[in-house]
Amino acid sequence: MALLQISEPGQSPNPHERRIAVGIDLGTTHSLVASLRHGNAECLPDADGKLLLPSAVRYLDNGGRQIGYQALEHLADDPHNTIVSVKRFMGRSLNDIRASYGDALHYALDADDADKGMVRIQTRAGDKSPVEVSAEILATLRYRAEDTFDDDLYGAVITVPAYFDDAQRQATKDAAQMAGINVLRLINEPTAAAIAYGLDNASEGVYAVFDLGGGTFDISILRLTQGVFEVIATNGDSALGGDDYDRTLSQLAQQRASISAVTPEDQAALQLAARACKHGLTEADSARFEVTLTTGQIALDITRQDFADATAELTRRALQVTRQALHDAQLLPAEVQGVVMVGGSTRMPVIRQAVKDFFGSEPLTDLNPDEVVALGAAIQANQLAGNSREGDILLLDVIPLSLGIETMGGLVERIIPRNQTIPVAMAQDFTTYQDGQTAMSLHVVQGERDMVDDCRSLARFTLRGIPPMTAGAARIRVTFTVDADGLLNVSASEQTSGVQAQIEVKPSYGLDDATITTMLRDSFATAEQDMAARALAEARVDADRMILATHSALKADGDLLTDDERQQIDVLIAQLDTTRQSTDPAAIEAATKTLATGTEAFAAMRMNRGIQQALSGKNIETM
Repeated sequence: MALLQISEPGQSPNPHERRIAVGIDLGTTHSLVASLRHGNAECLPDADGKLLLPSAVRYLDNGGRQIGYQALEHLADDPHNTIVSVKRFMGRSLNDIRASYGDALHYALDADDADKGMVRIQTRAGDKSPVEVSAEILATLRYRAEDTFDDDLYGAVITVPAYFDDAQRQATKDAAQMAGINVLRLINEPTAAAIAYGLDNASEGVYAVFDLGGGTFDISILRLTQGVFEVIATNGDSALGGDDYDRTLSQLAQQRASISAVTPEDQAALQLAARACKHGLTEADSARFEVTLTTGQIALDITRQDFADATAELTRRALQVTRQALHDAQLLPAEVQGVVMVGGSTRMPVIRQAVKDFFGSEPLTDLNPDEVVALGAAIQANQLAGNSREGDILLLDVIPLSLGIETMGGLVERIIPRNQTIPVAMAQDFTTYQDGQTAMSLHVVQGERDMVDDCRSLARFTLRGIPPMTAGAARIRVTFTVDADGLLNVSASEQTSGVQAQIEVKPSYGLDDATITTMLRDSFATAEQDMAARALAEARVDADRMILATHSALKADGDLLTDDERQQIDVLIAQLDTTRQSTDPAAIEAATKTLATGTEAFAAMRMNRGIQQALSGKNIETM
C-alpha cells in the first residue's frame, strides 16, 4: 500500500524545506546581501570572496555594463558613463539634486520637468533613471544569492533610510521589481541594525541608532523589550552622508592649492582622491591628498583637525537632527542606554568623537558598521519567508514624515502625524466649500510645514458624484492607510451617498505602472541573454558528463561491442565533442541526445552482463 504524504495547514510537506530569503542593504557607496546560513546571519561573498559590492554601474559601447569594482576602476577615465551614489537621486527631482550638488556632478542630468519629473542620467547606452541603475545593482546581488544557494530567490527584505519619503521608498520598490526580486518588506536601516544588534547581544532598553552612510543620515530611538523593537522616534537627512564630507574635503584641497576642477574627469578624480584621504585620516592623524587635474596637481597634507574644521557644519547638521529625534522621543541624551553606530561613515574619528560628546558615553562599535544593516534585514527576511521556528520579532516602526491633504488657502491638514507606528490607517472628515459642489479635488502632501508649497506633493485625485448640497452639509471621509513598507494608499468617500474614490499613491518622482511595464519589457532583452548564457553552460556540462560516462563504459565493457558498433559510438562521441564547442545550446542538446540514443543497445548489453555476473554460481530457488 502506498503512503500518502500530508501536512498540517500552512506547513510545508517537507519539514526540511527552506525558502531562500535574503536581506539587502542597497547603500549609497556599497551594497550587500546577507542570509541565514547554519543558523547565523552572514553576508554573502562574490566569486572573489568580497562581501561589499560598490554601488557603481558603468555602461559600455556594446550595450553591456560593468557593476561594482570593475565599474569603479573606470570612474576617473569614463566619468560620463560610470554612475555612483545613485541612491541619492532616488525619488528626487532635478532641481533637488542641483540644489545639493551644484556643478560637482561628473555626468549630465535631464528630466521632463525639473520640479516634478524623475531625473535621468545621460550615458552612451541612453538615458538611465536612478531606478534602472539601482535595479542593476540589486540584480547583481540577487544573482550572488542564487549562485550561493544554487536555488531561486524566494524574496528579499530591502532596507531604506528611515527618513526616505514615500517617493523614495516607491522608487526603491520599483528598482527591486525591475531586478526580478520579490520584496517581502521594506524596513528602515536603523531598525534592521537594531535587530542585528539586539539579537546578537540580547540587549534591552532604549537605544539610539546613529546611521551615517555614504549619502544619507538617520537617527532612530528604539526601545527593545523581549523581542519587540519599538521605534519611538526617527529623524534624518536624506541628503547628508559621507559623499558630502568627501566633497567638502575636495573643496578644501582646491582652495589651498588654488586649483579648480574644470572637467568631469577632474571631478571624478577629486572624488576618488578625497575618499582616499578621508580613509587615511581614519587610521592616522594626517593623510596625503594627491591628485592630478587638467589644471595642475594637488599634493597636500591634511590633518584630522583640518578635516574636522572644514566639515564642522555637516557634523552640526547631524547633531541637530539627533537633538530633534530625542526631543520627539521626550528623552535626554543621558537616558539613552547605548548608541549603535551604523554605516561606513561612522568610522570617521570626527563623528565618533561628536557622538561621544553629545551622549556622554562611548558609542557601540562591536559590530561591523558596513554589515550590520544587511544582517538585520536577513534575520527579518528569514522570518517573513516562514523559515524561523522560533518566536517572531515584532517590529513597531514609524512613519518619518507627516501625511495630509491640502485645504483651502494652500494649507496642510495633517491626517497621519510623523512618528506614528506603522502599519496604520487614520481618517478625517471634510466638507464642501461651495453650494451645489459635486466634486472635490484632493491633493496629498508629505511634510512638516503648514503650507502646501513647502511640502512634498505626492498625488492628486478627484472624488466625483457628490450629491448637490449646501456648503458644509456634505461629509467626506478621507482615509490614509500606510502599509508595513511605509507606502501610502488614500481613499475618500461621501458618507450619505456612499460615493467613493481611492488612489494608490505613485509619487511624481517615482515610476508609474506603464513606465515600469515598459522598462520591464526593455529589460527582457538582457534577461534573455542571461538565460541563453545559462542554457549554453548547462548544455555543455551535460555533454561533458555524457562523454565521460561513455568513455568509462567503453573502458569497462568495450569488449561487448563489434568493431563496427565501437566505431559508430566513437563517431558519435567525436561529433558531440565538436558540437559542444558551438554557442547553440539546442545543437549541443541534440548531439547529446543522439549519443545517448546511440548507446542504448550498449547500455542494455552492459546491464545483461552485470545481471549474469551477479547470478553466476547462484541457485535462484535458494536465494
